[in-house]
Amino acid sequence: MTIVMGLDQHRAQIPAEWIDTSTGELSRARVAPAHRESVRRFLGRFAGQDLEVALEATTGWRFVVEELQRLGAAVHLAEPAETAERRGRKKHAKNDRADARLLRELLMVGRLPESGIAPEQILDLRARVRLRHTLVDQRGEWQQRIHAVLYHHGCPQPRGSLLTAEGRAWLAAQPLPETAREQITVALAMVDALDAQVAPIDSELRAYARRQPGSRALMGHYGIGALTAVAILAELGDCRRFSSSREAVRYGGMDITVYESDRRRAPGHLSRQGPPALRWALYEAAQVARHPTSPERDYTCSLPSAWAIARACRRRASCSSAATAPWASSARRRSSRHELIRARQALAHADAPRPAPGLLPPPRPHGRPPKTERPQCFPQRDHPTNHHVAGPPHSRVADR
Repeated sequence: MTIVMGLDQHRAQIPAEWIDTSTGELSRARVAPAHRESVRRFLGRFAGQDLEVALEATTGWRFVVEELQRLGAAVHLAEPAETAERRGRKKHAKNDRADARLLRELLMVGRLPESGIAPEQILDLRARVRLRHTLVDQRGEWQQRIHAVLYHHGCPQPRGSLLTAEGRAWLAAQPLPETAREQITVALAMVDALDAQVAPIDSELRAYARRQPGSRALMGHYGIGALTAVAILAELGDCRRFSSSREAVRYGGMDITVYESDRRRAPGHLSRQGPPALRWALYEAAQVARHPTSPERDYTCSLPSAWAIARACRRRASCSSAATAPWASSARRRSSRHELIRARQALAHADAPRPAPGLLPPPRPHGRPPKTERPQCFPQRDHPTNHHVAGPPHSRVADR
């Protein structure tokens, strides 16, 4: 006997809907309040039964998955955005019970877009990496506030870091009003507090990178240090779940978006749908790898970036028609031809992320583009709508 269940998790309650596949009996329940003890008490009725559960990967999924795995249930973690897309555009009543029913139905027909559930040690490492990433981002925001206050009061652009002893002495010497001085003092205090919190986390992550085999293997590549190796390991997890490198690129949010209809194609950009800490680590590693002292500088600099690939797609679509347009000047034709050649070279690179086939719009035909609507003059008696008007055509129409 197999029971298939859908859970729609919220902070106050967890609506559930399940069906017994042997008898066809459909049941519903509501778990409230939504904490570990209530979930454990609710799942106690399914002890010893074959249970499959689907829930979305939203905030709070971890303790629910832990309780389900403790019971021996098969847990399927759904990707929220794709799950909402599978609902369809047709307007239906949308409530928590309908969401639980949708998860159950998608699981039964095998159309549930699943997300991977990492092991407990990877989840803990991922939480620590993301905590450090958040603290570093907040530290940068406070530094930007200091620069904004200085510019707002007309101070000269500082040379170098403001957090060193020389930078703080330069800040103290600036003629600022009392409110601006208070803003800078608070910002410096927040930066110092964040540094105090980041330091022990950095030490723990570096120590973990030195003893973990996967991190040591990543650190063997030029440009990947201890912190970036741990961030890549924590966010990617087990890379065997990706069938190709393109899936890993898409998981990191570094793929190029495509929005096309007929011959119209919007400019592509990075999707940024993956974890920000992973994109930060890969970007930092790439910047170090293209350093003049890097042994792989020539190869790294020859690789077109994702931004260059997106720009090449736009160039190839626009330059192919602009370079051959009869009304274009000779200088513009030469420039467009050179840009088209560079775009084709970027797209033809062996290691470039390839766009899906057929996504680039075909070039426009030669000559001026035809007008979609051209004004036409009809005699009054030959007007195409005259046969809809009763009586003889009027020679004069008065404004009313």
